[in-house]
Amino acid sequence: MENYTFNSFTLQLEGLNVSDDSTYPVFFFFFFFYLFVILVNVSILVLVCIDKSLHQPMYLLFCNLPVNDIIGNSIMVPRLLIDMLRPPSERLISYYECVVQAFTTHLSGTTAHTVLMIMAFDRYVAICNPLRYAVIMSNKMVIKLTVSAWGVAFVLVAILLGLTVRLNRCRTLITNSHCDNASLFKLSCEDVFVNNIYGLIFTVLLFTGSIGSMVLTYSKITVVIAMVCLHSKNKSLNTKALQTCATHLAVYIILLLSGGIIIILHRFPELLEQRKLASILFHVVPPSLNAVIYGLQIKAVREKMIVIFTRKKVRDEISKLNSM
Repeated sequence: MENYTFNSFTLQLEGLNVSDDSTYPVFFFFFFFYLFVILVNVSILVLVCIDKSLHQPMYLLFCNLPVNDIIGNSIMVPRLLIDMLRPPSERLISYYECVVQAFTTHLSGTTAHTVLMIMAFDRYVAICNPLRYAVIMSNKMVIKLTVSAWGVAFVLVAILLGLTVRLNRCRTLITNSHCDNASLFKLSCEDVFVNNIYGLIFTVLLFTGSIGSMVLTYSKITVVIAMVCLHSKNKSLNTKALQTCATHLAVYIILLLSGGIIIILHRFPELLEQRKLASILFHVVPPSLNAVIYGLQIKAVREKMIVIFTRKKVRDEISKLNSM
């Protein structure tokens, strides 16, 4: 007969199960990925802040993604790395810390969608209504869109976790690599029908809203670009518009596929370890790719990279000449 511990404030994380031989390779893989995510995203934030030419709505709205990625990764990955070096029996976490981690990870994933939605609106205004772009996308509008992206995500996730926190707990084992909403309400022996219904509504609203906004904005953008390409001889302007849209769509598709894989794996309980790994990669891979894709698209970043590599090449040539 199963032993029950009611409303315990100390929980045990199952963690990511890897063999002893694979522990350190996996640890360093995620460790260096985490450092890369933090370094690249912080660098882009600093560059946008100090370079006045980047104080434009497109880049200011994009800054929400690096901030979101830094927060999401910093809450989950360090804890994951620490637990990997501990034996399973010592992977303990307080209930409140678990709730905070679950809230932050869900907020990070939801905010990524809402931020890309407001960025799609920015691209729509820039391409479909360029003459009024400066008027529509004022500093006030940028602030409103940013607050809306974070505010909507915060409310949706707060309700999600609020429905879970109300439940009494009779188990203490989190069968996941980190805390999330599903893992938390599975600790309860009460009826979780309401949680499942809201979780379904939450997912449908988020994906329908984000996919719908992308389809709507980019269908109109495609028509405008096609008409401009037929009538305009300014190839550089057309290319710039296409590059900007392609960058945004690439980031969104990566996010959508990463989230979709996790949802699909939830339907197969026997693939628990694969779902754990996919969930971790969802918080690591898209943030690193976002920074690289947008970083290379920002002219100032490319120019600084060229300067760095040019200086390195010159130094190498000087070293060769000195050694002769």
